Amino acid sequence: MKYIIVIPARMHSTRLPGKPLVDIRGKSLIQRTYEQCIKAVDPSLVFVATDHGKIKAHCESFNMQVVMTSAHCLTGTDRVAEVATQIPADYYINVQGDEPVINPQDIKDVAAAIEQHPGSIINGYAPIDNAAMWDSCSVPKVVVREDGRLLYMSRAPIPGNKSGNFQKAWRQVCVYAYTKSALAAFVSRQEKTELEGEEDLEILRFLEMGYEVQMVKLSADSIAVDHPEDVERVVERLTAESNG
Repeated sequence: MKYIIVIPARMHSTRLPGKPLVDIRGKSLIQRTYEQCIKAVDPSLVFVATDHGKIKAHCESFNMQVVMTSAHCLTGTDRVAEVATQIPADYYINVQGDEPVINPQDIKDVAAAIEQHPGSIINGYAPIDNAAMWDSCSVPKVVVREDGRLLYMSRAPIPGNKSGNFQKAWRQVCVYAYTKSALAAFVSRQEKTELEGEEDLEILRFLEMGYEVQMVKLSADSIAVDHPEDVERVVERLTAESNG
């Protein structure tokens, strides 16, 4: 099936304003995310979706394809839905713009899952290996059914246990795949659903609307940049890699 990759990038992040243009070892956050995507697919299939002229100009200076979208999109998925009205495809793969070290193989695995689960909404997940990540409200935790479908996702430390201590858990990896019809239904709500709004997790809108979400096991390589300290973690990773 024909698909494109869309990288949502908005200027006014509440936790890290101007996030897409934050410098990470000489390259912007959005440039690093884009470069990881084109390691997985041909550049002709990758589009940045933004709401700001400064991001658009920056991307175009590095020959990235850019689609301008509304400044009033509720979520990145709403932004992808707007792109879907402009660029035809069977599937739209959303790679969040704050994933500068996303593993290209993870993107390939989500694309492969489209063929294995045609018509399904796809999302990635990976194991959590420490209590700090399990406790962090910045990290979406994932609970999956035996058949691989999403049961629930929360910023709370789930699954829990009687001891109250971290034992095992999984986190979301922010690579999604949607059909055009699912995106149209998603954006037609025009407001966040109750649990989506409470948790600030857009995938919950699909669950609340009755959709099934097929989860795909991915690597634990991603580092989502939500706070300044996340930038430091990415720099440490890149420095370690460059030092061999």
